[in-house]
Amino acid sequence: MKKPLIGLLASVLVAGATALTGAAPAQAAPAHVAAPARVAPARAAQPLDAVDFSGTVALSNCSGSLVRLPGSVGSDPGLVLTNGHCLETGMPGPGQVIVNQPSSRTFTLLDGSANEVATLNATKVVYSAMTGTDVTIYQLDSSYDSIQAQSGISPLTISADHPVQGTDIRVVSGYWKQTYSCSVDGFAYQLKEADWTFSDSVRYTSGCNVIGGTSGSPVVDANTGQVVAVNNTINEDGQSCTLNNPCEVDQSGAVTVHQGIGYAQETYIIPACFSAGNTLDLTLPGCTLARP
Repeated sequence: MKKPLIGLLASVLVAGATALTGAAPAQAAPAHVAAPARVAPARAAQPLDAVDFSGTVALSNCSGSLVRLPGSVGSDPGLVLTNGHCLETGMPGPGQVIVNQPSSRTFTLLDGSANEVATLNATKVVYSAMTGTDVTIYQLDSSYDSIQAQSGISPLTISADHPVQGTDIRVVSGYWKQTYSCSVDGFAYQLKEADWTFSDSVRYTSGCNVIGGTSGSPVVDANTGQVVAVNNTINEDGQSCTLNNPCEVDQSGAVTVHQGIGYAQETYIIPACFSAGNTLDLTLPGCTLARP
């Protein structure tokens, strides 16, 4: 995880080019027709290696994706998923949870061939935290229906199921317009990086050697086309539990370091925290996201 540079140069944690895998080096990012009760378009099951860039987005310093929940409908406001450490106001501290904070951030929406087809505009940060997970979820000023009418792009669906070891996955970076292919190697009971601790993190096999700017990329199940995690970090130098060098801690407290191996945060926990209309409700039964 390398911290985004923009607006954070005075921070003592700044370490070169930007991200927990990283926000990318500071540079320019590639530049209500609602139908009530219509389900937001979902991707059909995808054959192996059919995952493309459609629905991914580029932020100023990170990657992300236009996403729907399993119960989202076409008239719901669109959501963009990225990392907590990609938040434009700075990385949330341990224990800090941000909800419903106004935002005017913009995102460049890509089609399947990584062409830039639209600019999406946020109205607020619905949720952002680096406690237990590493996610930021933005709400847009446009519905899924209107985005599809404008761009032809439908959202990626966040799976409500826990990812499975051995699953063939793709990490799709809208910032770099690059895809990484690997498998789910296993899961870290706790993943510690500097002051932050993440729970039940996805560990990649060595094929996903992610870099700065890939932070927030959707981790897509290559067989279903659904989002199962959000890319967030890699152990760069073999150090233990330091910034850019996460370590694994098991239930007995034993620490393991995997140099050159990347990690992602599971997203199946997100749908349980939203009610109809893509409305965040952290009090819902089954919602385990950290609360403010």
